[in-house]
Amino acid sequence: MSQGKIVKVSGPLVIAEGMRDANMFDVVRVSEHRLIGEIIEMHGDRASIQVYEETAGLGPGEPVVSTGAPLSVELGPGLIEKIFDGIQRPLEDMRKMVGSNITRGIEVNALDRNKKWKFEPTVEKGVRVNPGDIIGKVQETVVVEHRIMIPYGLKGIIEEIYEGEFTVEDTVARVRKDTGELVDVKMMQKWPVRRGRPYKEKLPPETPLVTGQRVIDTLFPIAKGGVAAVPGPFGSGKTVVQHQLAKWADAEIVVYIGCGERGNEMTDVLMEFPELKDPRTGESLMKRTVLIANTSDMPVAAREASIYTGITIAEYFRDMGYNVALMADSTSRWAEALREMSGRLEEMPGEEGYPAYLGSRLAQFYERAGRVISLGTNGREGSITAIGAVSPPGGDLSEPVTQSTLRIVKVFWGLDASLAYRRHFPAINWLLSYSLYQDRVDEWISENVAKDWSILRSDAMKLLQEEAELEEIVRLVGVDALSASDRLTLEAAKSIREDYLHQNAFHDVDTYTSLNKQYRMLKLIMGFYYKSKKALEAGASIKDLFNLPVRERIGRAKYTPEEEVDSVFYSIEEDLNKQIEALVSKEVV
Repeated sequence: MSQGKIVKVSGPLVIAEGMRDANMFDVVRVSEHRLIGEIIEMHGDRASIQVYEETAGLGPGEPVVSTGAPLSVELGPGLIEKIFDGIQRPLEDMRKMVGSNITRGIEVNALDRNKKWKFEPTVEKGVRVNPGDIIGKVQETVVVEHRIMIPYGLKGIIEEIYEGEFTVEDTVARVRKDTGELVDVKMMQKWPVRRGRPYKEKLPPETPLVTGQRVIDTLFPIAKGGVAAVPGPFGSGKTVVQHQLAKWADAEIVVYIGCGERGNEMTDVLMEFPELKDPRTGESLMKRTVLIANTSDMPVAAREASIYTGITIAEYFRDMGYNVALMADSTSRWAEALREMSGRLEEMPGEEGYPAYLGSRLAQFYERAGRVISLGTNGREGSITAIGAVSPPGGDLSEPVTQSTLRIVKVFWGLDASLAYRRHFPAINWLLSYSLYQDRVDEWISENVAKDWSILRSDAMKLLQEEAELEEIVRLVGVDALSASDRLTLEAAKSIREDYLHQNAFHDVDTYTSLNKQYRMLKLIMGFYYKSKKALEAGASIKDLFNLPVRERIGRAKYTPEEEVDSVFYSIEEDLNKQIEALVSKEVV
Protein backbone atom coordinates (compact mmCIF):
# COMPACT_ATOMS: atom_id res chain seq x y z
CA MET A 1 0.00 0.00 0.00
CA SER A 2 1.54 3.26 -1.04
CA GLN A 3 1.09 6.41 1.06
CA GLY A 4 1.82 9.96 -0.08
CA LYS A 5 0.74 13.47 0.86
CA ILE A 6 -1.19 16.23 -0.89
CA VAL A 7 0.84 19.02 -2.52
CA LYS A 8 -1.91 20.75 -4.52
CA VAL A 9 -5.72 20.90 -4.62
CA SER A 10 -7.52 22.28 -7.69
CA GLY A 11 -11.26 21.57 -7.45
CA PRO A 12 -11.79 17.81 -8.05
CA LEU A 13 -8.08 17.39 -8.97
CA VAL A 14 -5.64 16.59 -6.14
CA ILE A 15 -1.89 16.18 -6.73
CA ALA A 16 -0.03 13.97 -4.25
CA GLU A 17 3.69 13.13 -4.01
CA GLY A 18 5.37 10.02 -2.63
CA MET A 19 3.12 7.75 -4.74
CA ARG A 20 5.87 5.96 -6.67
CA ASP A 21 4.51 2.49 -5.85
CA ALA A 22 0.96 3.26 -6.98
CA ASN A 23 -0.39 2.39 -10.45
CA MET A 24 -2.54 4.20 -13.00
CA PHE A 25 -6.27 4.00 -12.25
CA ASP A 26 -5.68 2.80 -8.66
CA VAL A 27 -8.36 3.87 -6.20
CA VAL A 28 -6.96 6.06 -3.40
CA ARG A 29 -8.32 7.44 -0.14
CA VAL A 30 -7.63 11.16 0.15
CA SER A 31 -7.09 12.99 3.50
CA GLU A 32 -8.47 12.11 6.92
CA HIS A 33 -11.99 12.21 5.44
CA ARG A 34 -11.08 9.15 3.28
CA LEU A 35 -12.53 10.66 0.09
CA ILE A 36 -12.63 8.27 -2.86
CA GLY A 37 -10.37 9.18 -5.78
CA GLU A 38 -8.69 7.57 -8.79
CA ILE A 39 -5.18 8.11 -10.16
CA ILE A 40 -5.45 9.45 -13.71
CA GLU A 41 -1.86 10.58 -14.33
CA MET A 42 1.62 9.76 -12.98
CA HIS A 43 4.76 11.94 -13.17
CA GLY A 44 7.65 10.35 -11.29
CA ASP A 45 6.36 9.99 -7.75
CA ARG A 46 3.61 12.59 -8.31
CA ALA A 47 0.11 11.29 -8.90
CA SER A 48 -2.78 13.37 -10.28
CA ILE A 49 -5.94 12.14 -8.59
CA GLN A 50 -9.51 12.62 -9.74
CA VAL A 51 -11.59 12.87 -6.55
CA TYR A 52 -15.20 11.67 -6.76
CA GLU A 53 -16.36 13.74 -3.78
CA GLU A 54 -16.36 17.38 -2.73
CA THR A 55 -12.78 18.55 -2.00
CA ALA A 56 -13.55 21.80 -0.14
CA GLY A 57 -11.35 22.24 2.94
CA LEU A 58 -8.54 19.90 1.78
CA GLY A 59 -5.03 21.29 2.03
CA PRO A 60 -1.39 20.34 1.36
CA GLY A 61 0.26 17.84 3.68
CA GLU A 62 -2.81 15.64 4.20
CA PRO A 63 -2.31 11.89 3.63
CA VAL A 64 -3.24 9.98 0.47
CA VAL A 65 -3.39 6.16 0.74
CA SER A 66 -3.56 3.86 -2.29
CA THR A 67 -5.80 0.77 -2.04
CA GLY A 68 -3.76 -0.97 -4.75
CA ALA A 69 -6.91 -1.92 -6.71
CA PRO A 70 -8.59 -0.22 -9.70
CA LEU A 71 -12.09 1.29 -9.49
CA SER A 72 -14.34 -1.79 -9.51
CA VAL A 73 -18.03 -2.60 -9.22
CA GLU A 74 -19.59 -5.37 -7.16
CA LEU A 75 -21.61 -7.77 -9.30
CA GLY A 76 -24.07 -10.21 -7.76
CA PRO A 77 -27.65 -10.57 -6.48
CA GLY A 78 -29.10 -7.30 -5.22
CA LEU A 79 -28.32 -5.07 -8.23
CA ILE A 80 -31.85 -5.01 -9.65
CA GLU A 81 -34.24 -2.34 -8.27
CA LYS A 82 -31.30 -0.50 -6.71
CA ILE A 83 -30.44 3.18 -7.22
CA PHE A 84 -26.70 3.86 -7.16
CA ASP A 85 -24.59 6.99 -7.47
CA GLY A 86 -21.78 7.29 -10.06
CA ILE A 87 -19.34 5.07 -8.10
CA GLN A 88 -21.91 2.41 -7.17
CA ARG A 89 -22.86 3.56 -3.69
CA PRO A 90 -26.54 2.75 -3.01
CA LEU A 91 -28.36 6.05 -2.44
CA GLU A 92 -31.10 4.55 -0.26
CA ASP A 93 -28.55 3.00 2.15
CA MET A 94 -26.68 6.31 2.35
CA ARG A 95 -29.92 8.15 3.16
CA LYS A 96 -30.57 5.76 6.04
CA MET A 97 -27.05 6.38 7.36
CA VAL A 98 -26.67 10.16 6.98
CA GLY A 99 -30.02 11.63 5.86
CA SER A 100 -30.91 13.34 2.58
CA ASN A 101 -27.56 15.10 2.03
CA ILE A 102 -24.65 12.85 1.16
CA THR A 103 -21.74 13.52 3.50
CA ARG A 104 -18.12 13.15 2.45
CA GLY A 105 -16.07 10.05 2.93
CA ILE A 106 -19.04 7.79 3.55
CA GLU A 107 -18.30 4.10 2.93
CA VAL A 108 -21.20 1.87 1.94
CA ASN A 109 -21.12 -1.55 0.34
CA ALA A 110 -22.81 -1.64 -3.09
CA LEU A 111 -24.45 -4.98 -2.33
CA ASP A 112 -26.21 -5.76 0.92
CA ARG A 113 -23.97 -8.05 3.01
CA ASN A 114 -26.71 -9.19 5.40
CA LYS A 115 -29.50 -10.15 3.02
CA LYS A 116 -29.76 -13.87 2.33
CA TRP A 117 -30.56 -15.19 -1.15
CA LYS A 118 -31.88 -18.62 -1.99
CA PHE A 119 -29.20 -20.30 -4.14
CA GLU A 120 -30.20 -23.26 -6.34
CA PRO A 121 -27.30 -25.15 -7.95
CA THR A 122 -27.66 -26.10 -11.62
CA VAL A 123 -24.53 -28.30 -11.79
CA GLU A 124 -23.39 -31.23 -9.71
CA LYS A 125 -20.26 -32.12 -7.79
CA GLY A 126 -17.42 -33.42 -9.97
CA VAL A 127 -18.39 -31.41 -13.07
CA ARG A 128 -15.62 -29.59 -14.95
CA VAL A 129 -16.27 -25.86 -15.23
CA ASN A 130 -14.78 -23.02 -17.27
CA PRO A 131 -14.95 -19.22 -16.86
CA GLY A 132 -18.50 -17.97 -17.50
CA ASP A 133 -20.23 -21.32 -16.80
CA ILE A 134 -23.48 -21.01 -14.84
CA ILE A 135 -23.33 -23.04 -11.63
CA GLY A 136 -26.57 -21.92 -9.99
CA LYS A 137 -29.38 -19.40 -9.96
CA VAL A 138 -31.04 -16.97 -7.56
CA GLN A 139 -34.56 -15.59 -8.08
CA GLU A 140 -33.62 -11.95 -7.57
CA THR A 141 -37.02 -10.41 -8.40
CA VAL A 142 -40.27 -11.88 -9.70
CA VAL A 143 -39.04 -11.14 -13.23
CA VAL A 144 -35.24 -11.60 -13.12
CA GLU A 145 -33.44 -14.87 -12.53
CA HIS A 146 -29.90 -14.05 -11.46
CA ARG A 147 -27.45 -16.62 -12.84
CA ILE A 148 -24.32 -17.22 -10.80
CA MET A 149 -21.29 -17.64 -13.07
CA ILE A 150 -17.77 -18.93 -12.57
CA PRO A 151 -15.52 -15.82 -12.41
CA TYR A 152 -13.12 -15.00 -15.24
CA GLY A 153 -9.78 -16.79 -14.97
CA LEU A 154 -11.06 -19.74 -12.88
CA LYS A 155 -11.42 -23.28 -14.27
CA GLY A 156 -11.32 -26.72 -12.74
CA ILE A 157 -13.56 -29.35 -11.15
CA ILE A 158 -16.35 -28.61 -8.69
CA GLU A 159 -15.32 -30.17 -5.40
CA GLU A 160 -18.30 -28.94 -3.35
CA ILE A 161 -21.55 -27.11 -4.20
CA TYR A 162 -24.18 -26.11 -1.65
CA GLU A 163 -27.88 -25.38 -1.74
CA GLY A 164 -29.73 -23.04 0.61
CA GLU A 165 -29.80 -19.42 1.72
CA PHE A 166 -26.55 -17.46 1.60
CA THR A 167 -25.30 -13.88 1.69
CA VAL A 168 -23.28 -12.59 -1.27
CA GLU A 169 -20.03 -13.18 0.66
CA ASP A 170 -20.77 -16.79 1.65
CA THR A 171 -19.13 -19.64 -0.25
CA VAL A 172 -21.63 -21.44 -2.51
CA ALA A 173 -19.14 -23.75 -4.28
CA ARG A 174 -15.51 -24.89 -4.19
CA VAL A 175 -13.51 -25.42 -7.37
CA ARG A 176 -10.27 -27.41 -7.52
CA LYS A 177 -7.98 -25.88 -10.11
CA ASP A 178 -5.71 -27.97 -12.33
CA THR A 179 -2.81 -26.93 -10.09
CA GLY A 180 -4.58 -28.61 -7.14
CA GLU A 181 -5.45 -25.32 -5.44
CA LEU A 182 -8.96 -25.11 -3.91
CA VAL A 183 -10.84 -21.86 -4.67
CA ASP A 184 -14.04 -20.64 -2.94
CA VAL A 185 -16.74 -19.34 -5.31
CA LYS A 186 -19.04 -16.68 -3.90
CA MET A 187 -22.18 -15.18 -5.40
CA MET A 188 -20.49 -11.80 -5.67
CA GLN A 189 -17.63 -10.95 -7.99
CA LYS A 190 -15.77 -7.69 -8.62
CA TRP A 191 -14.82 -6.22 -11.98
CA PRO A 192 -12.75 -3.10 -12.88
CA VAL A 193 -15.07 -0.64 -14.62
CA ARG A 194 -12.63 0.58 -17.26
CA ARG A 195 -12.04 -2.91 -18.64
CA GLY A 196 -14.65 -4.53 -20.88
CA ARG A 197 -15.80 -7.99 -19.72
CA PRO A 198 -14.52 -10.74 -22.07
CA TYR A 199 -16.77 -12.78 -24.38
CA LYS A 200 -16.33 -15.64 -26.83
CA GLU A 201 -17.55 -14.04 -30.09
CA LYS A 202 -19.19 -10.85 -31.32
CA LEU A 203 -22.19 -11.26 -33.65
CA PRO A 204 -23.67 -8.81 -36.18
CA PRO A 205 -26.82 -7.01 -34.94
CA GLU A 206 -29.76 -8.34 -37.03
CA THR A 207 -32.90 -8.53 -34.88
CA PRO A 208 -34.73 -5.23 -34.26
CA LEU A 209 -35.10 -3.86 -30.77
CA VAL A 210 -38.83 -3.19 -30.82
CA THR A 211 -39.50 0.05 -28.94
CA GLY A 212 -43.21 0.60 -29.68
CA GLN A 213 -42.34 4.14 -30.89
CA ARG A 214 -43.62 4.35 -34.47
CA VAL A 215 -41.12 6.87 -35.85
CA ILE A 216 -38.25 4.74 -34.51
CA ASP A 217 -39.48 1.23 -35.38
CA THR A 218 -40.74 2.17 -38.84
CA LEU A 219 -38.34 4.77 -40.19
CA PHE A 220 -35.14 4.54 -38.11
CA PRO A 221 -34.98 1.15 -36.38
CA ILE A 222 -32.25 0.02 -34.01
CA ALA A 223 -31.06 -3.58 -33.81
CA LYS A 224 -30.41 -5.53 -30.59
CA GLY A 225 -26.77 -4.88 -29.80
CA GLY A 226 -26.83 -1.63 -31.77
CA VAL A 227 -25.78 1.88 -30.71
CA ALA A 228 -27.82 5.03 -31.17
CA ALA A 229 -27.52 8.73 -30.39
CA VAL A 230 -30.36 11.11 -29.56
CA PRO A 231 -29.01 14.66 -29.94
CA GLY A 232 -31.25 17.65 -29.62
CA PRO A 233 -31.57 21.10 -28.05
CA PHE A 234 -33.15 21.78 -24.65
CA GLY A 235 -36.85 21.09 -24.48
CA SER A 236 -36.95 18.87 -27.57
CA GLY A 237 -37.83 15.76 -25.57
CA LYS A 238 -34.53 13.78 -25.25
CA THR A 239 -35.26 12.61 -21.74
CA VAL A 240 -38.86 11.61 -22.58
CA VAL A 241 -37.57 9.59 -25.59
CA GLN A 242 -35.06 7.89 -23.25
CA HIS A 243 -37.82 7.19 -20.69
CA GLN A 244 -40.06 5.74 -23.43
CA LEU A 245 -37.29 3.45 -24.64
CA ALA A 246 -36.51 2.33 -21.10
CA LYS A 247 -40.21 1.58 -20.48
CA TRP A 248 -41.13 -0.18 -23.69
CA ALA A 249 -38.00 -1.49 -25.42
CA ASP A 250 -37.93 -5.21 -25.98
CA ALA A 251 -35.12 -5.90 -23.47
CA GLU A 252 -35.06 -8.08 -20.35
CA ILE A 253 -32.91 -5.70 -18.28
CA VAL A 254 -32.78 -1.89 -18.33
CA VAL A 255 -29.77 0.07 -17.04
CA TYR A 256 -30.57 3.79 -16.86
CA ILE A 257 -27.67 6.21 -16.25
CA GLY A 258 -28.68 9.75 -15.35
CA CYS A 259 -25.33 11.41 -15.91
CA GLY A 260 -25.20 15.06 -14.86
CA GLU A 261 -28.90 15.58 -15.57
CA ARG A 262 -31.20 17.83 -13.57
CA GLY A 263 -32.35 16.37 -10.28
CA ASN A 264 -36.06 16.73 -11.18
CA GLU A 265 -35.57 14.58 -14.32
CA MET A 266 -34.06 11.80 -12.25
CA THR A 267 -36.91 12.26 -9.78
CA ASP A 268 -39.38 11.66 -12.64
CA VAL A 269 -37.66 8.35 -13.38
CA LEU A 270 -37.61 7.37 -9.70
CA MET A 271 -41.29 8.22 -9.25
CA GLU A 272 -42.53 6.79 -12.55
CA PHE A 273 -40.69 3.50 -12.94
CA PRO A 274 -42.01 1.80 -9.77
CA GLU A 275 -45.57 2.81 -10.76
CA LEU A 276 -45.31 1.63 -14.35
CA LYS A 277 -46.64 -1.73 -15.36
CA ASP A 278 -44.20 -3.69 -17.48
CA PRO A 279 -46.18 -4.68 -20.60
CA ARG A 280 -44.51 -8.10 -20.84
CA THR A 281 -44.67 -9.27 -17.26
CA GLY A 282 -47.43 -7.15 -15.71
CA GLU A 283 -45.06 -6.35 -12.81
CA SER A 284 -43.49 -3.00 -11.88
CA LEU A 285 -40.84 -1.84 -14.34
CA MET A 286 -38.35 -1.46 -11.47
CA LYS A 287 -38.29 -5.28 -11.12
CA ARG A 288 -35.90 -5.38 -14.08
CA THR A 289 -34.16 -2.00 -13.82
CA VAL A 290 -30.87 -0.74 -12.38
CA LEU A 291 -30.67 3.05 -11.94
CA ILE A 292 -27.50 5.11 -11.69
CA ALA A 293 -28.26 8.64 -10.58
CA ASN A 294 -25.51 11.16 -10.83
CA THR A 295 -27.30 14.49 -10.95
CA SER A 296 -25.85 17.87 -11.91
CA ASP A 297 -25.34 18.93 -8.26
CA MET A 298 -23.16 15.92 -7.44
CA PRO A 299 -19.34 16.17 -7.77
CA VAL A 300 -18.42 16.58 -11.42
CA ALA A 301 -15.70 13.90 -11.49
CA ALA A 302 -18.15 11.12 -10.52
CA ARG A 303 -19.94 11.69 -13.84
CA GLU A 304 -16.95 10.31 -15.61
CA ALA A 305 -17.14 7.08 -13.61
CA SER A 306 -20.95 6.71 -13.80
CA ILE A 307 -20.94 5.80 -17.51
CA TYR A 308 -18.39 3.03 -16.94
CA THR A 309 -20.19 1.76 -13.83
CA GLY A 310 -23.40 1.47 -15.87
CA ILE A 311 -21.90 -0.35 -18.84
CA THR A 312 -20.02 -2.84 -16.60
CA ILE A 313 -23.30 -3.77 -14.84
CA ALA A 314 -24.92 -4.10 -18.30
CA GLU A 315 -22.10 -6.43 -19.47
CA TYR A 316 -22.60 -8.62 -16.40
CA PHE A 317 -26.28 -9.20 -17.25
CA ARG A 318 -25.36 -9.66 -20.92
CA ASP A 319 -23.01 -12.47 -19.90
CA MET A 320 -25.96 -14.23 -18.24
CA GLY A 321 -27.67 -14.34 -21.64
CA TYR A 322 -29.99 -11.33 -21.29
CA ASN A 323 -30.76 -8.55 -23.75
CA VAL A 324 -29.91 -5.30 -21.97
CA ALA A 325 -30.99 -1.78 -22.95
CA LEU A 326 -28.60 0.88 -21.64
CA MET A 327 -29.69 4.55 -21.56
CA ALA A 328 -27.04 7.20 -20.99
CA ASP A 329 -28.57 10.60 -20.35
CA SER A 330 -26.54 12.53 -21.28
CA THR A 331 -23.07 11.91 -22.70
CA SER A 332 -22.62 15.70 -23.15
CA ARG A 333 -22.52 16.13 -19.37
CA TRP A 334 -19.98 13.32 -19.18
CA ALA A 335 -17.86 15.08 -21.83
CA GLU A 336 -18.11 18.28 -19.76
CA ALA A 337 -16.61 16.40 -16.80
CA LEU A 338 -13.76 15.23 -19.08
CA ARG A 339 -13.25 18.84 -20.21
CA GLU A 340 -13.12 20.13 -16.66
CA MET A 341 -10.56 17.52 -15.59
CA SER A 342 -8.50 18.08 -18.75
CA GLY A 343 -8.44 21.84 -18.06
CA ARG A 344 -7.29 21.32 -14.48
CA LEU A 345 -4.56 18.92 -15.66
CA GLU A 346 -3.45 21.78 -17.96
CA GLU A 347 -3.62 19.58 -21.07
CA MET A 348 -3.62 21.16 -24.49
CA PRO A 349 -7.31 21.75 -25.31
CA GLY A 350 -8.88 20.49 -28.53
CA GLU A 351 -11.97 21.89 -30.24
CA GLU A 352 -14.22 24.01 -27.95
CA GLY A 353 -11.96 23.19 -25.00
CA TYR A 354 -12.72 19.45 -25.01
CA PRO A 355 -9.67 17.17 -24.63
CA ALA A 356 -8.09 15.74 -27.78
CA TYR A 357 -9.01 12.19 -26.64
CA LEU A 358 -12.78 12.89 -26.50
CA GLY A 359 -13.54 10.81 -29.64
CA SER A 360 -11.52 7.78 -28.47
CA ARG A 361 -13.11 7.83 -24.97
CA LEU A 362 -16.59 7.93 -26.48
CA ALA A 363 -15.66 5.06 -28.82
CA GLN A 364 -14.34 3.03 -25.84
CA PHE A 365 -17.74 3.38 -24.21
CA TYR A 366 -19.97 2.64 -27.22
CA GLU A 367 -17.78 -0.23 -28.46
CA ARG A 368 -18.66 -2.16 -25.31
CA ALA A 369 -22.22 -2.51 -26.61
CA GLY A 370 -23.05 -5.31 -29.07
CA ARG A 371 -24.53 -8.78 -29.48
CA VAL A 372 -22.19 -11.52 -28.25
CA ILE A 373 -21.80 -15.20 -27.47
CA SER A 374 -20.66 -15.18 -23.83
CA LEU A 375 -17.92 -17.22 -22.23
CA GLY A 376 -18.87 -20.62 -20.93
CA THR A 377 -19.27 -24.13 -22.30
CA ASN A 378 -22.82 -23.69 -23.58
CA GLY A 379 -22.21 -20.16 -25.01
CA ARG A 380 -25.28 -18.06 -24.27
CA GLU A 381 -26.29 -15.19 -26.53
CA GLY A 382 -26.75 -11.78 -24.93
CA SER A 383 -26.72 -8.17 -26.12
CA ILE A 384 -26.30 -4.59 -24.94
CA THR A 385 -28.06 -1.88 -26.91
CA ALA A 386 -26.59 1.50 -25.95
CA ILE A 387 -28.62 4.66 -26.49
CA GLY A 388 -26.89 7.91 -25.57
CA ALA A 389 -28.58 11.31 -25.37
CA VAL A 390 -26.44 14.27 -26.46
CA SER A 391 -27.29 17.84 -25.39
CA PRO A 392 -25.49 20.19 -27.81
CA PRO A 393 -25.60 23.83 -26.66
CA GLY A 394 -28.22 25.71 -28.70
CA GLY A 395 -29.01 22.54 -30.65
CA ASP A 396 -25.83 22.98 -32.73
CA LEU A 397 -25.14 19.52 -34.17
CA SER A 398 -21.71 20.55 -35.47
CA GLU A 399 -20.20 20.72 -31.95
CA PRO A 400 -17.48 18.16 -31.00
CA VAL A 401 -19.48 15.78 -28.73
CA THR A 402 -22.26 15.28 -31.32
CA GLN A 403 -19.80 14.88 -34.17
CA SER A 404 -17.57 12.43 -32.29
CA THR A 405 -20.68 10.42 -31.32
CA LEU A 406 -22.01 10.33 -34.89
CA ARG A 407 -18.71 8.85 -36.09
CA ILE A 408 -19.29 5.83 -33.84
CA VAL A 409 -23.05 5.20 -33.68
CA LYS A 410 -25.12 3.74 -36.49
CA VAL A 411 -28.46 5.29 -35.64
CA PHE A 412 -29.08 9.00 -35.40
CA TRP A 413 -32.43 10.24 -34.06
CA GLY A 414 -32.06 14.00 -34.59
CA LEU A 415 -34.48 15.93 -32.37
CA ASP A 416 -35.73 19.20 -33.80
CA ALA A 417 -36.67 22.28 -31.76
CA SER A 418 -39.11 23.52 -34.44
CA LEU A 419 -41.05 20.20 -34.30
CA ALA A 420 -41.10 20.37 -30.49
CA TYR A 421 -42.32 23.99 -30.72
CA ARG A 422 -45.19 22.79 -32.95
CA ARG A 423 -45.97 20.15 -30.27
CA HIS A 424 -45.03 17.30 -32.59
CA PHE A 425 -43.59 14.60 -30.29
CA PRO A 426 -41.42 12.55 -30.50
CA ALA A 427 -39.69 15.49 -32.24
CA ILE A 428 -37.42 13.22 -34.37
CA ASN A 429 -36.75 15.00 -37.64
CA TRP A 430 -37.43 12.46 -40.44
CA LEU A 431 -35.33 14.42 -42.96
CA LEU A 432 -32.21 14.54 -40.75
CA SER A 433 -32.26 11.16 -39.00
CA TYR A 434 -30.93 7.85 -40.31
CA SER A 435 -30.41 4.21 -39.36
CA LEU A 436 -27.68 2.02 -40.84
CA TYR A 437 -29.41 -1.13 -39.53
CA GLN A 438 -32.35 -0.58 -41.89
CA ASP A 439 -31.57 -3.29 -44.46
CA ARG A 440 -30.93 -6.02 -41.89
CA VAL A 441 -34.00 -5.13 -39.87
CA ASP A 442 -36.14 -5.02 -43.03
CA GLU A 443 -35.22 -8.64 -43.77
CA TRP A 444 -36.36 -9.69 -40.30
CA ILE A 445 -39.60 -7.73 -40.48
CA SER A 446 -40.43 -9.04 -43.99
CA GLU A 447 -40.14 -12.60 -42.58
CA ASN A 448 -41.89 -11.99 -39.25
CA VAL A 449 -44.43 -9.18 -39.75
CA ALA A 450 -45.34 -8.47 -43.39
CA LYS A 451 -43.77 -8.89 -46.82
CA ASP A 452 -44.69 -5.38 -48.04
CA TRP A 453 -43.43 -3.50 -44.93
CA SER A 454 -40.29 -2.09 -46.61
CA ILE A 455 -42.28 -0.92 -49.69
CA LEU A 456 -44.81 0.92 -47.49
CA ARG A 457 -42.02 2.48 -45.44
CA SER A 458 -40.00 3.71 -48.42
CA ASP A 459 -43.18 5.12 -50.07
CA ALA A 460 -44.08 6.94 -46.84
CA MET A 461 -40.55 8.34 -46.61
CA LYS A 462 -40.74 9.45 -50.26
CA LEU A 463 -44.02 11.32 -49.54
CA LEU A 464 -42.43 13.13 -46.58
CA GLN A 465 -39.47 14.21 -48.73
CA GLU A 466 -41.76 15.38 -51.55
CA GLU A 467 -43.79 17.34 -48.99
CA ALA A 468 -40.64 19.21 -47.86
CA GLU A 469 -39.96 20.21 -51.51
CA LEU A 470 -43.59 21.25 -52.19
CA GLU A 471 -43.74 23.35 -49.01
CA GLU A 472 -41.27 25.78 -50.61
CA ILE A 473 -43.64 26.27 -53.57
CA VAL A 474 -46.69 26.60 -51.29
CA ARG A 475 -44.94 29.37 -49.34
CA LEU A 476 -44.36 31.29 -52.58
CA VAL A 477 -47.60 30.82 -54.55
CA GLY A 478 -50.12 29.20 -52.18
CA VAL A 479 -51.63 25.70 -52.13
CA ASP A 480 -54.24 26.47 -54.85
CA ALA A 481 -51.52 26.79 -57.49
CA LEU A 482 -50.58 23.09 -57.08
CA SER A 483 -51.89 20.28 -59.25
CA ALA A 484 -54.42 17.82 -57.82
CA SER A 485 -51.82 15.04 -57.48
CA ASP A 486 -49.40 17.40 -55.62
CA ARG A 487 -52.20 18.41 -53.25
CA LEU A 488 -52.88 14.74 -52.63
CA THR A 489 -49.17 14.22 -51.85
CA LEU A 490 -49.33 17.07 -49.28
CA GLU A 491 -52.49 15.66 -47.70
CA ALA A 492 -51.10 12.09 -47.49
CA ALA A 493 -47.81 13.37 -46.00
CA LYS A 494 -49.80 15.40 -43.46
CA SER A 495 -51.71 12.22 -42.54
CA ILE A 496 -48.39 10.32 -42.07
CA ARG A 497 -47.07 13.13 -39.85
CA GLU A 498 -50.14 13.71 -37.70
CA ASP A 499 -51.79 10.30 -37.61
CA TYR A 500 -48.72 8.09 -37.65
CA LEU A 501 -45.48 9.78 -36.58
CA HIS A 502 -47.03 11.91 -33.87
CA GLN A 503 -47.32 9.78 -30.74
CA ASN A 504 -48.51 10.74 -27.27
CA ALA A 505 -46.19 9.29 -24.61
CA PHE A 506 -48.74 10.03 -21.86
CA HIS A 507 -51.77 8.35 -23.52
CA ASP A 508 -52.56 4.87 -22.19
CA VAL A 509 -53.07 3.31 -25.64
CA ASP A 510 -50.91 5.51 -27.88
CA THR A 511 -47.75 5.29 -25.74
CA TYR A 512 -46.87 1.86 -27.19
CA THR A 513 -47.65 0.41 -30.65
CA SER A 514 -46.85 -3.22 -31.55
CA LEU A 515 -45.26 -4.02 -34.92
CA ASN A 516 -48.53 -5.56 -36.17
CA LYS A 517 -50.48 -2.40 -35.31
CA GLN A 518 -47.75 -0.20 -36.86
CA TYR A 519 -48.01 -2.19 -40.08
CA ARG A 520 -51.83 -1.99 -40.12
CA MET A 521 -51.76 1.77 -39.48
CA LEU A 522 -49.20 2.47 -42.18
CA LYS A 523 -51.08 0.23 -44.62
CA LEU A 524 -54.28 2.18 -43.90
CA ILE A 525 -52.73 5.63 -44.44
CA MET A 526 -50.82 4.54 -47.56
CA GLY A 527 -53.94 2.67 -48.79
CA PHE A 528 -55.83 6.00 -48.73
CA TYR A 529 -53.03 7.58 -50.82
CA TYR A 530 -52.81 4.73 -53.39
CA LYS A 531 -56.62 4.49 -53.83
CA SER A 532 -57.07 8.29 -53.98
CA LYS A 533 -54.40 8.49 -56.67
CA LYS A 534 -56.32 5.96 -58.79
CA ALA A 535 -59.59 7.78 -58.09
CA LEU A 536 -58.04 11.07 -59.27
CA GLU A 537 -57.00 9.42 -62.53
CA ALA A 538 -60.58 8.14 -62.90
CA GLY A 539 -61.83 11.73 -62.63
CA ALA A 540 -62.78 12.05 -58.92
CA SER A 541 -62.70 15.50 -57.32
CA ILE A 542 -59.80 16.21 -54.94
CA LYS A 543 -62.16 18.08 -52.60
CA ASP A 544 -64.51 15.10 -52.31
CA LEU A 545 -61.55 12.80 -51.59
CA PHE A 546 -60.39 15.05 -48.75
CA ASN A 547 -63.91 15.17 -47.29
CA LEU A 548 -64.45 11.39 -47.15
CA PRO A 549 -66.09 10.48 -43.80
CA VAL A 550 -63.58 7.58 -43.31
CA ARG A 551 -60.70 10.05 -42.95
CA GLU A 552 -61.69 10.84 -39.39
CA ARG A 553 -61.60 7.10 -38.54
CA ILE A 554 -58.12 6.79 -40.11
CA GLY A 555 -56.92 9.73 -37.97
CA ARG A 556 -58.26 8.12 -34.77
CA ALA A 557 -57.05 4.59 -35.58
CA LYS A 558 -53.94 5.00 -33.39
CA TYR A 559 -56.16 5.08 -30.27
CA THR A 560 -57.44 1.55 -31.01
CA PRO A 561 -56.48 -0.90 -28.20
CA GLU A 562 -54.14 -3.74 -29.27
CA GLU A 563 -56.74 -6.51 -28.79
CA GLU A 564 -59.21 -4.74 -31.16
CA VAL A 565 -56.71 -3.88 -33.92
CA ASP A 566 -57.63 -6.59 -36.44
CA SER A 567 -61.43 -6.10 -36.30
CA VAL A 568 -61.40 -2.25 -36.19
CA PHE A 569 -58.79 -1.85 -38.93
CA TYR A 570 -60.60 -4.34 -41.16
CA SER A 571 -63.83 -2.34 -40.85
CA ILE A 572 -61.97 0.98 -41.64
CA GLU A 573 -60.40 -0.63 -44.76
CA GLU A 574 -63.88 -1.82 -45.86
CA ASP A 575 -65.31 1.70 -45.38
CA LEU A 576 -62.41 3.26 -47.31
CA ASN A 577 -62.89 0.93 -50.28
CA LYS A 578 -66.69 1.50 -50.35
CA GLN A 579 -66.46 5.30 -50.10
CA ILE A 580 -63.81 5.64 -52.81
CA GLU A 581 -65.71 3.22 -55.10
CA ALA A 582 -68.91 5.24 -54.59
CA LEU A 583 -67.03 8.45 -55.43
CA VAL A 584 -65.49 7.02 -58.61
CA SER A 585 -68.77 5.45 -59.84
CA LYS A 586 -70.54 8.83 -59.27
CA GLU A 587 -67.91 10.55 -61.43
CA VAL A 588 -68.12 7.90 -64.14
CA VAL A 589 -71.90 8.24 -64.29
